[in-house]
Amino acid sequence: MDVRGTAIRSDAGLFGYERALVRRGLGPVAGVDEAGRGACAGPMVVAAVVLDQRRLGLLRRLADSKLLTERVREEVHADVLAAAAAVSTIVIPAAEIDRNGVHVANIMGMRRAVAALDVRPRYVLTDGFAVAGLGAESLAVIKGDLMVGCIAAASVVAKVTRDRIMRSLHKRYPEYDFAQHKGYVTAAHTAAMTRYGPCEQHRLSYVNVAALAAPAGETRSLRLEDRVAMTSLRGVTETA
Repeated sequence: MDVRGTAIRSDAGLFGYERALVRRGLGPVAGVDEAGRGACAGPMVVAAVVLDQRRLGLLRRLADSKLLTERVREEVHADVLAAAAAVSTIVIPAAEIDRNGVHVANIMGMRRAVAALDVRPRYVLTDGFAVAGLGAESLAVIKGDLMVGCIAAASVVAKVTRDRIMRSLHKRYPEYDFAQHKGYVTAAHTAAMTRYGPCEQHRLSYVNVAALAAPAGETRSLRLEDRVAMTSLRGVTETA
């Protein structure tokens, strides 16, 4: 069913898209978003969320994750889990991003996240660009994390999940200060890469990282226990 002509009231609020789709018999509706696409280190995390329309009152503080402080994001994350009918997260490690490219890795992650939902959506809303192969009809919403409740919820889940991973990585690689910049490009992060070289959590396909890598493309070696620990992060899927 083509819903592109469906009228959404300008004052419909964050849940107007989902309610309009549900009224047309296209629920459940899933929202999908990612965190970490622009980082040069650490994984990209893709989340998919189906909200329970009966529990939207729990989400009064919901907004695009980038507009929330870290403390409020954690609290809203708990609200999303309480209000969700289904949640899934896909963790895409740096090596997979290097192998497939960030855009392809992002699209593959979105497909995997939707497929991992315990509730099968009849419609999927994505942030910014269209994604084929989601197993349901879908629509890309420009600035969806600002406009659509289920996409905003997915953005919070993805961001909180990724931030927790980066804080964990900081304990293994304190010299890079991942807990502070979360793997994004900053002057301090660049200085650390210049001094120590990239580690296995850096994306060697990114120009700024490749420029600082050893001539043979080597990265800082992981201790055996770090390799074992990181194996548990690769391809992790959490479903609630």
